Amino acid sequence: MKSKLIQLLNDALSKLIADKALPEIELPEIQIERTKDKAHGDFACNIAMMLARPAKMNPRQIATQLVDALDDVDFITKVEIAGPGFINFTLSPDSMLQIIKDVLAASDKFGLSKVGNGKKVQVEFVSANPTGPLHVGHGRGAAYGSVVSSLLIAAGFDVHREYYVNDAGRQMDILATSVWLRYLADCGEEFVFPSNGYKGDYVLDISASLKESKGTDLRRAAADVFANVPDDEPQGGDKETHIDGLINNAKSLLGEQAYRQLFDLGLNSILSDIRADLADFGTEFDEFFSERSLMETGVVDDAIEKLKASNVLYEKEGAWWFKSTDYGDEKDRVVVRDNGQTTYFASDIAYHLNKLNRGFDTVIDIWGSDHHGYIPRVKASLTAMNQDENRLKVLLVQFAVLYRGKEKAAMSTRSGDFVTLRELREEVGKDAARFFYVLRGADQHMDFDLELAKSQSNDNPVYYVQYAHARVCSVFRQLAERGLSWDKAQGEAALSRLTEEHEQALMGMLARYPEIIEAAALNHTPHILAHYLMDLARDFHTYYNAHHFIVDDIELSQARLSLITAVKQIIENGLTVMGVSAPETM
Repeated sequence: MKSKLIQLLNDALSKLIADKALPEIELPEIQIERTKDKAHGDFACNIAMMLARPAKMNPRQIATQLVDALDDVDFITKVEIAGPGFINFTLSPDSMLQIIKDVLAASDKFGLSKVGNGKKVQVEFVSANPTGPLHVGHGRGAAYGSVVSSLLIAAGFDVHREYYVNDAGRQMDILATSVWLRYLADCGEEFVFPSNGYKGDYVLDISASLKESKGTDLRRAAADVFANVPDDEPQGGDKETHIDGLINNAKSLLGEQAYRQLFDLGLNSILSDIRADLADFGTEFDEFFSERSLMETGVVDDAIEKLKASNVLYEKEGAWWFKSTDYGDEKDRVVVRDNGQTTYFASDIAYHLNKLNRGFDTVIDIWGSDHHGYIPRVKASLTAMNQDENRLKVLLVQFAVLYRGKEKAAMSTRSGDFVTLRELREEVGKDAARFFYVLRGADQHMDFDLELAKSQSNDNPVYYVQYAHARVCSVFRQLAERGLSWDKAQGEAALSRLTEEHEQALMGMLARYPEIIEAAALNHTPHILAHYLMDLARDFHTYYNAHHFIVDDIELSQARLSLITAVKQIIENGLTVMGVSAPETM
């Protein structure tokens, strides 16, 4: 309905400009809002006040001319001017009934929009280092990115969903070395495991598979492994230099080929689990993009050369630094270390250049909120390479904190003490987990109430919404048990019988669904869809408790069955966008 009103006003503005009643000015985007008070109609528009200054006219005068220029349409019964120049629209009763017909006709396509106009959007999300299983902290980014992608698709964008695999660099070297050390211990070597190594049970599982495939071929004496390695933190040393020394010795003692096999074993084992966990969580990706491929194909080197050519890199103490302070960063950043190795930042620069070069109109990165300070330097690097930084949009997601009762769950991948996403899904189910994760704005702190997510009560939002869908299904089972059926044509012909307040409220809610999809997609706010579904479910449950649907009055019964079928369809459509099931029984 908003789109119809916007088109109506645009046509009126064109007439006024053509007739010289309004000067030829740049027209602002027309904003249509639902009124909070029905006494002011159903929709309101402030376009007259927006035009007052550029047109140098009184806003009420503009509003009067606009109203006079509006085409006559059957879906509006009254147009009024209020206050300083608001234009209020009251819809006709038939337009409210039409929404039921529209939903039934479009079925699972209802609510889909063309506002995206096929623009290409890449959404990169999760992208957790493959150094351990996904935990519940990663789950929120997975759910948020997945639903944002689905919303953009529903709004007519061409979406490419991508996971950036950090399969190169120091953290992966720490994982590989941790696996090898566990393998050496299994072979009988005795030593103190490094405090900065990965300690989870999954490391033991990988080392066991290494022992099974390689036997003792990769065994080296502990004395050689720890030779010339700086002391660890518990011995008064530095845990970072300690683990780096072990990594260097691992590479030297094993040789390039054997170390690469060890490295890939850890990577592929964990990445395989991550892929499986995401698929079971209903989170799909079009591509898993390898960081290592950027290095092997020379993309990182090309990006660094572009930065050098732009005179935004300088050499200091053998390292190459990016002049990020010139772009508002707090300090300059290293892109090439003094040992010749490129940094994570260098890879990220190359990756974002690669994204833009692939022709996406917009690139959306979904990062944890702890990466806030990283945004300016990435955008700065794009600007330095003559790229439009506005094509990159970064959405930050606060990690969710899981509570089991009053006890807070730990989420440290390095220590191995955490609740995995798989464990969460197995305990509360995919549907509850996904719905809970997107129930709040991504930039808001979230406490995940495990007990509430498992409960089958009206206090559980996902249960409440799914139960509304199941209740409609139960009505139709009762209908069949009585030997009766719903006649769509008869129901649509009798829609004027829907005069109850609860019925009017439901029709108003149904009409909002396309607006919700567009707003949630354009603003990347899936939580407004979740809350819309909760509101729709509430209105339905209220209607269900107040009225019977299978009644002796055949026309009224068929009309009500048409209405609740439309409610069921929109609940199903909305839950599908969220990646949540719509059960027929509960």
